[in-house]
Amino acid sequence: MMRKRMTDKPVLIGGAAALALAVAIGGYFVLTPDGPETAQVEAPHSEGDGHARSEGEAGHEEEEVREGFVALDAEQIQAAGITVVALGRGGGAETQLSGRVEPMVDSRAAVAAAVGGGVERGLVAQRQSVRAGQALATLVSGDAATFRADADAAAAGAEAARLAYQRNRNLADQGIVARQEVEASRAQALTAEANMRAARARSAAAGSPNASGRLSVTSPISGVVTSVQVGPGGFVPQGGVVAEVTNPARVELVFNAPPALAAQVRAGSPLRVTGPAGEFDAVVTGVAAGAAAQSGATLIRARPSGAVLPPAGSAVTGAIVTGDAQGALTVPSDAVQTVEGATVVFVQVPGGFHATPVLAGRQAGGRTEIVRGLTGSERIAGTGAFLLKAELAKGEAEHAH
Repeated sequence: MMRKRMTDKPVLIGGAAALALAVAIGGYFVLTPDGPETAQVEAPHSEGDGHARSEGEAGHEEEEVREGFVALDAEQIQAAGITVVALGRGGGAETQLSGRVEPMVDSRAAVAAAVGGGVERGLVAQRQSVRAGQALATLVSGDAATFRADADAAAAGAEAARLAYQRNRNLADQGIVARQEVEASRAQALTAEANMRAARARSAAAGSPNASGRLSVTSPISGVVTSVQVGPGGFVPQGGVVAEVTNPARVELVFNAPPALAAQVRAGSPLRVTGPAGEFDAVVTGVAAGAAAQSGATLIRARPSGAVLPPAGSAVTGAIVTGDAQGALTVPSDAVQTVEGATVVFVQVPGGFHATPVLAGRQAGGRTEIVRGLTGSERIAGTGAFLLKAELAKGEAEHAH
């Protein structure tokens, strides 16, 4: 204990002397050899350096955690045109199909006269647009006049039978007419009403002519008049064509497919179609195995999903994916990007997107399988993912400088 006090005393004295000397000569500092004093002074400084290094290492770790992160808020995402989509399920093989745009079955109408008669007026011309129910020509027909007269006579007979039945029922209540007569008059009234309905139906089928036998031949569909077969003063026999009307908007996609595809494609299956104006999506509406009698090929009919088809006769190609709908995880092919040689997708995280490495599999129908790297619950950047790749590369370049 004494030795320790004796040792401490010179240190204190030496420290005071050194301080006085430094002040006296204007800040001159004298270095002394390493000793216990130096160790006591440098120890806190060494601890401070370690603390600074710890903070630096923590900052570096934080920087590594943020590596691959692109900060974007909701407004920036929308302004950049980046779509955020969920993962899907799919897989399978892609089959390329060739086809054409063809008119639908109900897109053409050969408008014929239900009864024979003379053409009084022609009301449309070739290439004229018409709507459903619009008159194409006016005919005058003796047969049509007969149908109208029969309908009027049947209506009068039904009214007379109804009144007779009502009168007999009132008399029966007074005990003047027997119940059997009431029942007979009721049967006659029902028969007369049936005859009236039949006569009116024949008159309507003939074009609902007026009492003079004049009637209008109307178009059953909206479209464009492609041909006119009769003119004023002519005669149209029963069943003769008055005009032809085609609706150019009523078109569909028809593809020729291998026979084996008939068992793998169902109505509602998606298609990716390439036409003269570019690519668009379509949905299968029907599959007919062996519909092409000569080749035995399967015909696949489809309609566009929110797109306008090219004119009838245009050649198109289609890509359809067949396989297990509950297969691997799939993402839009646009979502898969390559960053520094690694395949990544940009997963949405709070505040932006993070480049997540994945193992990509097959591509089919504009989608890519994800074999490993995602769980299926993520939401990722689809269209516009390349913008995130460019922004990430830009940030790394700035960091390097």
